[in-house]
Amino acid sequence: MRSPPQRGRPSSLLKPQQQDGAPAEPLPREGPILVLPGWELGRRRGGLGLGPRGSPGSGRAPAAAPSGGRAGPRPPFPRLPGDTSGIRQVVTGTDSITALRKARRQEQLVSKRLLREDTAAEEGGQDGAEIVPDPLSEDEVLELLRGVQRASEDRKRSLTRLRWALQNKETQQKFVRLDGSIRTLIGLFTSSLADMQMEAARCLHELSHSSDPAVAEACLPVTSYLLTYLSGHSIEFTELCLYTLGNLVVESKAVRKQLLPQGIIPVLASCIQSPHEAVLEGLGYVLSQLLQAKEAPTEIIPLVLDSVLPQHMLQLVCSGLRAGIGAAVEFAWCLHYIICSHTANAALLSLGALPALTSLLLDLASEIPQDAPEGLELLVCPVLRCLSNLLAEETDCEVQIQDERLLVALFLILQCFLQQHPFIVQECLWLLNNLTADKPFFCSTLLSLDLLPALLQLLPCSQMASVLVLTVLCNIAEKGPGYCQQLHQQPALPLLLPTLTLPNPEVVGQCLELLHLLFLHWPEAAADFVRQGGHRALEQHQSTPELQERARALLDMVGQPLGASAFSPCHATLSAFS
Repeated sequence: MRSPPQRGRPSSLLKPQQQDGAPAEPLPREGPILVLPGWELGRRRGGLGLGPRGSPGSGRAPAAAPSGGRAGPRPPFPRLPGDTSGIRQVVTGTDSITALRKARRQEQLVSKRLLREDTAAEEGGQDGAEIVPDPLSEDEVLELLRGVQRASEDRKRSLTRLRWALQNKETQQKFVRLDGSIRTLIGLFTSSLADMQMEAARCLHELSHSSDPAVAEACLPVTSYLLTYLSGHSIEFTELCLYTLGNLVVESKAVRKQLLPQGIIPVLASCIQSPHEAVLEGLGYVLSQLLQAKEAPTEIIPLVLDSVLPQHMLQLVCSGLRAGIGAAVEFAWCLHYIICSHTANAALLSLGALPALTSLLLDLASEIPQDAPEGLELLVCPVLRCLSNLLAEETDCEVQIQDERLLVALFLILQCFLQQHPFIVQECLWLLNNLTADKPFFCSTLLSLDLLPALLQLLPCSQMASVLVLTVLCNIAEKGPGYCQQLHQQPALPLLLPTLTLPNPEVVGQCLELLHLLFLHWPEAAADFVRQGGHRALEQHQSTPELQERARALLDMVGQPLGASAFSPCHATLSAFS
């Protein structure tokens, strides 16, 4: 029986736009439980409806902006390197993916995929435990090759022994150095004997999984045959060819350079219409490996856009809950890589990617209170990233998705995955930041749906979550006095005081940004801040080099008469916040 392919995301997950980031901090065992107001996403005829519990589908008109409307241009503020409040942000860091890996079984988390027969029992393994064979000597490898080359009854047995031996890296290296070794495997791979063909394909697959680039490049002559056999009738054989191609693609630019003129993109475009889930998932793996290449924006993505792949990918992602979540996950990451290239977003938007992915996110959220399929978080993550990064483009994307249900969906997802998969928290917050960065619709909706308390509960989750929550609050505060008044009426200030005592300059700096906006637009907040002892927390940062100028400026603001900071800021405040 064949074990399933390893489904962990590749280690080079976020290329070509990769930025190193610190791993997401895990929640404590007794972490916060997100408490939401009484809203849910309920199914109704004609789509998903937003309504109070007990009355699904009761429509609500979009909330009007709080009194005061939009504020004028936001006053400049000295920014720390990570301070991007009010700015749509592209999600390309690796921190959440580190947490994603922790959430999956360790044996699945490799950059290459391995389809392997369950031979543990026949080779002496116990309880399915994987046993890596000892390396063979050069003479033993040569003897195996000669056994494979001889047209005898023992050829199949020799080929099986070779496949087992090729699980060892040293044996792989010795094998590819032998004259005629790859040529012999290709001859059997292209033979008319089905059992020999499959066994040779498994040997080539073992070689493709090697961590030695020289072994992968030795397989260059087989690529054209792999492409040819993708149109075969055997699902298992086609799947094996796909994962072998994917492993070779990720390892070597020489392989990619050879595959493109051989027509890999048209072949994949033909395969994507397959009705078989296993084939589609393998195809998604190959395509995702191609799209991560450094040369993808200039050499690969244009070819993909000229094919039928984008519309089929979008369709497969959005039908993931019905057709199969494995393929949907692969193609969602493919869309993410394309979006991160900044070369094809107009094409994706013209295909309706934004409303389609928004609708999918609503569907995913509606599944959560019921029996959510296993691995749902693996689909939620790239879908959130696709939406976030589409919104990061300088377009009118946010106008197309002015739907308050999207906010409810985000918080339902947060509520579901907060404990088991905390990496989803910052993914949701990235999207929330990009939704609130410019237009006031989602800012006012967040306030009118009483979701602010739930947002504030996320402050202590992790360092990254703290920064993002504070950034979203800044996006709201910069909209003007009416918004700042509502923030002040919520229990925001008491939660900000402990944040000011944290040792992390990035978190504290973003908190200072929020306080500046609150004091500027709603001076009553400054007076309340002083009554709660906040000025003492600011005084602690007067000796912190990267914070002292802003801390002193805020102390000057809270020391002015009520209302003065909003209309006549002192010279020191202006210089600190410029």
